Amino acid sequence: MTRVAAIDCGTNSVRLLIADIVADGAGGSGGALTDVERRMEIVRLGQGVDKTGRLAPEALDRTFTAMRGYAELVERHGAEKVRVVATSATRDADNRADFVSGVVDIFGVVPEVITGDEEASLSFLGATRELAALRPARPYLVVDIGGGSTEFVLGGDSVEAARSMDIGCVRMTERHLKDGDPPSPEQITAAAADIDAALAEVRRTVPVDEARTLVGLAGSVTTISGIALGLPEYDPARIHLSRITATQVHEVTRNLLHATRAERAAIGVMHPGRVDVIGAGALILDRIMREYGFGAVVVSEHDILDGIAWSLA
Repeated sequence: MTRVAAIDCGTNSVRLLIADIVADGAGGSGGALTDVERRMEIVRLGQGVDKTGRLAPEALDRTFTAMRGYAELVERHGAEKVRVVATSATRDADNRADFVSGVVDIFGVVPEVITGDEEASLSFLGATRELAALRPARPYLVVDIGGGSTEFVLGGDSVEAARSMDIGCVRMTERHLKDGDPPSPEQITAAAADIDAALAEVRRTVPVDEARTLVGLAGSVTTISGIALGLPEYDPARIHLSRITATQVHEVTRNLLHATRAERAAIGVMHPGRVDVIGAGALILDRIMREYGFGAVVVSEHDILDGIAWSLA
């Protein structure tokens, strides 16, 4: 058994998983991961990056404050291995060296600013490691809707094709939906067109029509699941491995895009940090299901964070 600490620093949130891992020793799909601590804080590291190309000083301050708390937990629980991964916002930032030096000061390890392909592989590993028990049809199309980008990964036992596109919920909100409460039909149409263009590009490298099961990851998708299930508050156990139909996704998306900020904030499962961006996240999932013809999505609470942890086994 190995105690590991995985830190995922995305465009919208920074997350920590401290876990005990027992690997199968054969590089297969066996083994077990047991949570010790799982934390998430919305820091909006990607604030303005799509427009300025730089990480804002206040966004770095929020991120480092969250990370200092995580470092205390890592030390307290005696993690033997630590891996810090940064994704879309940091990839795109001219001043990412400021982020790197801050992380080294806090954790004593150099963060890995990974490529979209690496992000896709880790997301696939985290999402599919325990799917075998459900016996869903293969291959899977794993879709990780982040703040700055969305990863598309096709595979069965391993990754067969992958693509990362810059259509995350924060980026789409800042480009198209930030003005208007709720956004106008014209804004929604422009956002959908942007998303659809990216989905057409994905088809060039990922044979999405071969997929038999859509697996959705990350906060936008899990929040949509919680709303569709009618949960009074966020319940990871109920959301994990839930199956949400396309009709439910379409309805939730329509309602979110036509709701005011106050109405979205009043939804029981809604994290305060997602109120402004959940409409864009839902629209991304909705367009994926419409364009690729999926009738349902299997929702996973396990994603790139779990993949990072498994990579340390």
